[in-house]
Amino acid sequence: QVQLVESGGGLVQAGGSLRLSCAISGSIFRLNTMAWYRQAPGKQRELVASIASGGSTYYADSVKGRVTISRDNAKSMVYLQMNSLRPEDTAVYYCYADSPFFASWGQGTQVTVSS
Repeated sequence: QVQLVESGGGLVQAGGSLRLSCAISGSIFRLNTMAWYRQAPGKQRELVASIASGGSTYYADSVKGRVTISRDNAKSMVYLQMNSLRPEDTAVYYCYADSPFFASWGQGTQVTVSS
């Protein structure tokens, strides 16, 4: 198992930017997929972006072109750069990581985008 701790959330005006960070305890070399999910009030948790161990990425249509996921293996960090934020991006954002043996979630960080 690994432990994930998110940071970087906050309140931002529409059109602004935020960078979320996820600190992963232990080496990330053994991890397969790392991802960011989000959950807005009254809605299901949804995948925002993911990055595989080989570096391939996936983005939800709703954020494509505005969001970039990246990883720093040396620092055991995963990042989510979010630009051109919209009020509908308001949610709790969760870091996720898995391996063939486990899946781990962070505690979440709140992102609020005001109009």
